[in-house]
Amino acid sequence: MKRFLKQIHRYLYIGSVVFFFILYYPFLYYYSRKRERFTGLNKVRRSLGFVTSAAVGFFYRFSFERPIDWSGKFIICANHSSILDITAITLMVRSNFAFLGKEELLNNPVTGLFFKTVDIPLNRESKMSSFRAFKRADEYIRNGMSLVIFPEGKIPDTYPPQLSTFKNGPFKLAIEHQIPIIPVSITNAWEKMWDDGSEYGSRPGICHICVHSQIETAGLTVDDTDLLGRKVHDIIKGRLEKNET
Repeated sequence: MKRFLKQIHRYLYIGSVVFFFILYYPFLYYYSRKRERFTGLNKVRRSLGFVTSAAVGFFYRFSFERPIDWSGKFIICANHSSILDITAITLMVRSNFAFLGKEELLNNPVTGLFFKTVDIPLNRESKMSSFRAFKRADEYIRNGMSLVIFPEGKIPDTYPPQLSTFKNGPFKLAIEHQIPIIPVSITNAWEKMWDDGSEYGSRPGICHICVHSQIETAGLTVDDTDLLGRKVHDIIKGRLEKNET
């Protein structure tokens, strides 16, 4: 019975996303047509993320180790174990930003709108796709936008999820542009909905997100890429392990 109810809740969430996406679509369409409107598009999807979650009892509680001046530009790196992570980060960031994510998201009717406009699709198996993605990311950063990257590259296949090895792309990008990284530990979203919920369903509750102090990259060189990646990995892993105890 419990498994059945969790599957019902998942379908209610999907219904909520579809309903509000259709309701918001005229605004999403308008703001997605031109790059200079992307700030408005991010505001609309922040509202969309909140209402689609709240309608079925998903809420997000953020704890900040230090206040963040969102007038700056950052590369935001978070662990990834649930599709709710995307909403969590969308609600967290208070400036213009873009996700860099897997190319498959282009095929989803909801995420496809964003990955065909503001967000950056990436196929890690294709050198040309990777080149185009990071060239566009470079352009975004130069124009003052922040980037959100899940450095694991995918949601882990194991359940309960374990933090995977990080890809080096985000850290190399941060060093090349000498901009700070904000590590983010999303500690329990997977307990509400692991991955897309297709296997275990979902249940309402509060997702806890720890936003760590920003890590400066000023003065670092590309030779420090691995070291920086390990530092961010250890920060996030430490917070996740603390949540397990």
